[in-house]
Amino acid sequence: MLISYYLQQLQLCVRRQSPLTAKTLHAQIFKTGLDQCGPLPNTLVDVYGKCGLVPDANRVFDEMLHRDRVSWASILTAYNLANLPHSTLSMFPTMLKHDGLEPDHFVLASLVKACSRLCAIWQGKQLHARFVLSPFWDDDVVKSSLVDMYAKCGLPDSARAVFDSISSKNSVSCTAMISGYARSGRKSDAIGLFKSVPPRNLFSWTALIAGLVQSGNATDAFYLFIDMRREEIDIVDPLVLSSIVGASANLTVLELGKQIHGLVIALGYESCIFISNALLDMYAKCSDILAAKDIFGRMQRRDVVSWTSIIVGVAQHGQAEEALALYEEMISASVKPNEVTFVALIYACSHVGLVGKGRQLFKSMSEDYGISPSLQHYTCFLDLLSRSGHLDEAEKLISEMPFRPDEPTWAALLSACKHHNNIKMGIRVADHLLSLEPEDPSTYILLSNIYASAAMWEKVSKVRKLMMVMEVKKQPGYSCIEFGKETQVFYAGETSHPMKDEIFGFLKELDAEMRKRGYVPDTSSVLHDMEQQEKERQLFWHSERLAVAYGLLKAVSGTVIRVVKNLRICGDCHTVLKFTSTIMKREIVIRDANRYHHFKNGNCSCNDFW
Repeated sequence: MLISYYLQQLQLCVRRQSPLTAKTLHAQIFKTGLDQCGPLPNTLVDVYGKCGLVPDANRVFDEMLHRDRVSWASILTAYNLANLPHSTLSMFPTMLKHDGLEPDHFVLASLVKACSRLCAIWQGKQLHARFVLSPFWDDDVVKSSLVDMYAKCGLPDSARAVFDSISSKNSVSCTAMISGYARSGRKSDAIGLFKSVPPRNLFSWTALIAGLVQSGNATDAFYLFIDMRREEIDIVDPLVLSSIVGASANLTVLELGKQIHGLVIALGYESCIFISNALLDMYAKCSDILAAKDIFGRMQRRDVVSWTSIIVGVAQHGQAEEALALYEEMISASVKPNEVTFVALIYACSHVGLVGKGRQLFKSMSEDYGISPSLQHYTCFLDLLSRSGHLDEAEKLISEMPFRPDEPTWAALLSACKHHNNIKMGIRVADHLLSLEPEDPSTYILLSNIYASAAMWEKVSKVRKLMMVMEVKKQPGYSCIEFGKETQVFYAGETSHPMKDEIFGFLKELDAEMRKRGYVPDTSSVLHDMEQQEKERQLFWHSERLAVAYGLLKAVSGTVIRVVKNLRICGDCHTVLKFTSTIMKREIVIRDANRYHHFKNGNCSCNDFW
C-alpha cells in the first residue's frame, strides 16, 4: 500500500512540475528503506528526468542494485529532455556491456531521437539495422522516430521508405515526413503529402510552413500561412508564428513583419522568449535596428539567442562599440556566449579596425569558454587583420589555421592586398586562388583587377577565358524597395519601369547638384573598355540609385528610405548616397550583401570601412 501511495504522489509531481516535492518524497522513501523496492527506483529516475533534475536522476540510476530496460529508457529519456543527446548515445554501450541488456523499443526510440538531435546519421543507421533485426522490428513508435531522424538529417527518401512501412500512421510520423520534404526543398512532395493525410492540424501546418522557410521558400510559406488562417486553425502553439516571423526576416519585408508582430500581440505570445528572439532578428534584418533594440529592452527574460541576436544586429548596422558593450552586459548577466556570438563580435571589430580587441576575443573563445574556432571564425579574424593592414600576420594565419582555407578566405586576403596596394603579395595570393578554380564571379573580377594593376595582361586574359570556359556569369545587380503593400524591384540598367523618365530626370538634377558640391564619379568598378562618359552613364543606372530615387519621389516627406541590394554596394554609389542624404535631408538605409549602411547628413554608419 505504501509503495502504491508513493508511486501515485510521484506521478503527481510530474503533472504539477513539483521537483521540490519529488525530493521530499524521495527522502521519505529512503528513510522507510523502500528506495530499492519494486518500481520505485525507476519511477524516481523518470520523475527527476521529467522535472528537469538530471543530476538527481543520474544519482538514483547509479545507485540502483538492479537495472532493467525500463531503468535505461527512463535515464535516456531524462537526457533527451535535458537536450543532452551526446550523453544519451555515450551511455548506450554501458547498457550492452555492463548490464548485458539488449535495447527494447522504448530504448531504441530514445537513442534514435538523440541521433536526430545531433544529425548523427551513421549512428542512426546502425540503430536502424539493430531495430530491423530485433523482436520489435514492427514497432510504429520507433519507425516514427526513424522517419524524424532521416528527415532532419536531409534524407527524405530514406524517411519515406520507413514511413511507408508504418502500419498505423499517426500525426507524429506524418508531420515528420512533411517536414522532411519541406526542409529538403521538395515543396510539391511536402504539399502533396500534407493534402493527402487528414486531419490537417496546427502541427502539420507548422511542419510544412517551417520546413518551407528553412529551405528558402519563404513566399510559399506566407501564402500557406494565410490559408491556415482562413481555415481558422487555432494557434495553441506559437512555433508557427516564429517561423513566419523568420520568413519576414528572410524576405526583408518590414511591413509584413509588423503585421505578423501585431498578430503575435493579439494572440498573447509576445512574452514567449523564442517569439521575441524571432521578432528581434526580423527587425534587425529588415534594417529597423531601433525596433530590434526596443524588443530586446522589453524582454523579461533573455537567453544566449537574445543576446547574440542583438549583438549581431547592432554589429551589422555599424555600431561596433555598442555590440562590444552589449557583450560585456551579457557576461555580467552570467549568459555564456556561443559560436555565433564570437562571429558577430569579431565581425564588429573587423568593420571598425579594432585589431587588439579582436585578437583578445579570438583568444578568449577557447581559453575562457572552451569554444574551438571554426573556419568562419578564422575567416572573420583574417578579415579583421587584412582590412587593418596587418597583411603579413593575415597570410601567416592562413598557413597555420587547422582548416584548409576556402575561396572566401583567400578572397578576403586578396581584397585587402588590393585595398592596401600590396601588389607583390596580391599576385602571390591571386596565383594560389586561381589554382583553386573559384566559383564566385566576384572573385574572378577581383583576380582580374589585381593582375591588371600589375600590368600582367596575359593573366588577365587567362582569367577572362577561364570565366568563359566555366560559364561564370556575373550576378545581375538588383535592389528592392518596399512601400506598405507595394514592393518594387530595380535591376541595374533598368529601362522599362513606368517611371523611368521621372527617375532619370530626378537623378540628373541630383547629379548636377552633387557636382556643384565636389562630387567626382569613381569609375574604377566599371571594368569594360569604354569611354569615360559611358562609364559614368553605367554608374548612373546602378540599381540602388534607381530604388532610392523611386523612394524619394514616392515616399512621404521625412520617411526613412530602406533598400535591400543583392550585391555589395560600389564605392561610387556609396559616395552618391552620402551626398543624397545631405541634399534631400533624408535618412537612407541600404542592406547590401555584406552589411547595413545608414546614410544620414552626409555620413555612413560604416565610416567608409566596408
